[in-house]
Amino acid sequence: MIKLGDCMLVNFKQMLNAARKEKRAIPHFNINNLEWTKYILEECEKLQEPVILGVSESASKYMGGFHTIVGFVKGLIKDLNITIPVCLHLDHGKTFEICKKAIDAGFSSVMIDASKLELTENIKLTKKVVDYAHKHNVTVEAEIGYIGEQKEKMPDRAIATVEDCLNLYEQTGIDALAPALGNLHGFYEREPNLNFERMKEISSSIFIPLVLHGGSGIPDKQIKKAIQYGINKINVNTELQSAWTQAIRKYIENNQEEYDPRKIIGSGEKAIKKVVLEKIKIFNTSQEENHENN
Repeated sequence: MIKLGDCMLVNFKQMLNAARKEKRAIPHFNINNLEWTKYILEECEKLQEPVILGVSESASKYMGGFHTIVGFVKGLIKDLNITIPVCLHLDHGKTFEICKKAIDAGFSSVMIDASKLELTENIKLTKKVVDYAHKHNVTVEAEIGYIGEQKEKMPDRAIATVEDCLNLYEQTGIDALAPALGNLHGFYEREPNLNFERMKEISSSIFIPLVLHGGSGIPDKQIKKAIQYGINKINVNTELQSAWTQAIRKYIENNQEEYDPRKIIGSGEKAIKKVVLEKIKIFNTSQEENHENN
């Protein structure tokens, strides 16, 4: 277990490398407001588990901007006496400029998602982000292949190839890689069909942690197998959104006269913490348990 004492924000390098060695995964939970951030930090602190707080470009705009997010995340860490390692990570940054803005504001990690570009352009843009980020002790995640939405028409070569992964890794110096392996964002309309053999080949070929996007709705057995095959960071957003929304709808239905926003928004606390607890339990499945479930 990594413990840094009175820490503020860290990049994900130490926590993911430890997870890779120990055959487990670090949770990446997307945040959409201050309340979510507070609940996630409190539950992870209670469990003494490091966490990556993910922020999409759209979420950053909704919450006021990168400086605002850095400010309230650091404030919560201090006021809640959070001692676990916390990484603040830009999720799916599409341009160098947006990654630079996040880094300059104080984010400790960024993802540059140039997966829609041709490989040579993906490498070029990713390398530019890595060069800037590493000067500021910021880690970089990249994507290869294409991880789309449920109803989106997938482009050719959506599934990552070992050759492309190697080229991106060797020519950019990235710290983590999100290869497209049949995973998608949002709830799955049918049981996902992850390409575990490709996952294993990629993990054996490059020596950095792998990331699984679209973690919401993937059966526990497949999650455990993915961890065994080299996945060390798993992104969760949709399940948090769904649990949060259902809890609030139920509260409003049963409390029609309530108008205090703190009580309405706060009614989703238990639901958020329940998802966090369940995911961390699965992500920490031991190697021996993984073998038993295969």
